[in-house]
Order: sequence, then C-alpha cells, then structure tokens
Amino acid sequence: MNLQDEVLLPVGREAVFQALNDPEILKASIPGCEELIKHSDTELEATVVVKFGPVKASFGSNVELDPSLGPEKFSLSGSGDAGVAGFAKGGAQVDLTEQEGGTLLSYEVNIDIGGKLAQVGGRLIEGTTKRLAKKFFANFEEALVNRHT
Repeated sequence: MNLQDEVLLPVGREAVFQALNDPEILKASIPGCEELIKHSDTELEATVVVKFGPVKASFGSNVELDPSLGPEKFSLSGSGDAGVAGFAKGGAQVDLTEQEGGTLLSYEVNIDIGGKLAQVGGRLIEGTTKRLAKKFFANFEEALVNRHT
C-alpha cells in the first residue's frame, strides 16, 4: 500500500525536523503508542496498538531513522510484529519545504501487511491507515505548536 499527502505546519523547517527526531513528540503523536524507546539517534523501539476493523493488534516495532539529508529530507523504515494478528513493514520519505507561514511537510509511505491483518481487506486497511496518518499529523502539529508558543 502506498500513501501520499502533505500538511502545512505553522513552524520553521528546522523545528519540524527536530520534532521528527524527538521521541517525546513522536510518542505523543503516534496514535495508540504505548511505549517508545530511543536506543540511539537512529534506532527506536515502539509498542503500538492499532485496531483494523475487527482485528486489534499490538505491534512490537523497530524503527530506523535516517536524518542524514536533514533538514530538507527525512526518511525512516521499520517493521512491526503483532504475533498471530500479523506483521507490518515499510518506510516513509518526508520532504520539508519552507513556505510563507511555516513548513510544507510532504510524505510518501509504503506499507506491506501480512497475516490475519492482510485478510481484513484492502479498503479497511487503507482507510484505517489514512485515518491514523491524519491523526498523527494533527497530534504532531499540536505538539509542535505547544512547544514553540
């Protein structure tokens, strides 16, 4: 599955880039995130609970960040295991463009899902994923604004 979107955030590019690397902001932004542990500047471990229709899954996830092209670009990749419910793996490419009034964050996400979750149906998975992405960016913007006001 591939998702693309963009959101205009009311703060500068450097602040957005720093927030994408801040475990506290990420934990507060990720819907269903119960735990987020930073092992290094590029390695995170998370526990995230997500409900896809009738299937509720708790993912133990490992995420690798690549901030090397920052603050203009940012990427991440990861995988999560939800036991009998299935697994997810994927990555995201993020572009940060300064604009009048803030930063335009454009992203493209690729996700592969397997196990019971894959049997739920593509439309339900895609709809849930879009809803979670929208919620993430609403939470992310709120955390940014609270930190920079």
